[in-house]
Amino acid sequence: MQIIRLVFGLTFLLLISPVMHAQRPVLTDEEVVSETVTKEIDEVFQSSDFTKKKAKKFADVKGTMVVDIGVVQNGKVSSFFKVDSDIKNIDFINFMSDYILNHKFQFKLQKQQRYKIRYTITF
Repeated sequence: MQIIRLVFGLTFLLLISPVMHAQRPVLTDEEVVSETVTKEIDEVFQSSDFTKKKAKKFADVKGTMVVDIGVVQNGKVSSFFKVDSDIKNIDFINFMSDYILNHKFQFKLQKQQRYKIRYTITF
């Protein structure tokens, strides 16, 4: 009987767990969105996945990039635009663009809301 309760309890937790994690906050203030995007992108560029890929393909790339990152309602990156850069390696810039365009933020925006955030990164 206890095993059945245990199995039922674990099954219930497994079913409810994705629902609990699926709830992302809805941000409304532009300043908060900008701070959150900056924080998350900093974490992306410091992640082991990114640093390993960069080290493997672009170990010699160093410099600073200024980019605009567009974010839409569901937290997806809608655009990545290089504003200025002293990095001239086009393959690296494309790598960065693809990497960021595949990122999904841990928040949502209000319906029909879009933000463009200017971000500066130094490698």
